[in-house]
Amino acid sequence: MTGDITTYIESFDSEPGYLDWAAFGPLSPVVRSEVHADAELLGTGRRSSVDLVNEHVDQSRAHAASVLGVPAEQVVIQPSTSHGLQQAIYGLSGTILLSRAEYPALTIAAARAEASMDTVRAAWLDPEHGYMTPDAVRDALTDEITAVAVSLVDFRTGFRADLTALREVIGDRLLIVDAIQGLGIVDADYSAADVVCANGYKWLRAGRGTGVASYSQRAVDRLTPVLSGYAGVADGLPVDALPAPAPDARAFIVSKADSLAAARLGSALQEIHDVGVATISEVVADRATRVIEIADENAIPVLTPREPERRAGIVTLAPDPQDAGPLAAALANAGVTITPRGGTIRVSAHAGTDDESLSLFASAVSAFAASRSW
Repeated sequence: MTGDITTYIESFDSEPGYLDWAAFGPLSPVVRSEVHADAELLGTGRRSSVDLVNEHVDQSRAHAASVLGVPAEQVVIQPSTSHGLQQAIYGLSGTILLSRAEYPALTIAAARAEASMDTVRAAWLDPEHGYMTPDAVRDALTDEITAVAVSLVDFRTGFRADLTALREVIGDRLLIVDAIQGLGIVDADYSAADVVCANGYKWLRAGRGTGVASYSQRAVDRLTPVLSGYAGVADGLPVDALPAPAPDARAFIVSKADSLAAARLGSALQEIHDVGVATISEVVADRATRVIEIADENAIPVLTPREPERRAGIVTLAPDPQDAGPLAAALANAGVTITPRGGTIRVSAHAGTDDESLSLFASAVSAFAASRSW
């Protein structure tokens, strides 16, 4: 890793007060440049130009594999996180254990698979605080469970799952991970999981359509590629033939990848790889700690775990019910962008969140707290 964290931080050029990276990540300068360059190439119609842009698909897979710490053969480019998760869940045989509080990309896929197929059953877990801890999972395991699904970082509370510990608990069962709130900013043991799915439109700053998924050999061996398409075979376009699915992660592809989306994803991942996920993770953790400190200074309860190893970039505030709406409005009026949801306020700072943004947040929270005291 030879990149400069300072240069990476300076590449953030979103407006001050933007603290909503868990919802959407404004595109980075390098991604925007890539979009323009590739659009010009595709505008020529020359075969060499088209082929050059198409090369981004394999380049993006290689960059994703490097960040995930898995072989490139395990990685495929998908349109979204949900596409990758549905490939895994619809291909399961047996019972999948997951929390009712998970993001709908997991819960709806599990419910639909159970309702439409006789090979999959969902076992629902209601863990304390919604945290999928190793202990909570261990207590819920039965012999019928063949897979466990978790979010690397919970979208509601910011709780960070321990993939290594979960692997030790579940043994040989499949571990399916929705990593959209952690890829690129969490230095996790992704190789402990069998399926990892994410999208680049949040923390990676790559825009929508930049999904990526990895499938271990154990996943390939146990999952049925129910949604596999013509691109999911081993030897090119299967004209006048009905070949078997590819013997690796390619089996979980419906169609060819969008080369422009792959270019955006690859550019973002290359930038992260050059700096190092561990380095970025430390800076993100510092920003999140500052958000928690500001909440504490103003007596705003926080749902997110305090321990740095149990959280990432998301900090969820839980003001008194009567204060949630007014606080969200006060932040919006101060030019601070956050996500209010269900009586909570989700604040998500990135490595490039500057002091001005945090000061805007602190001033708005402090002013609200002062007004409330009257």
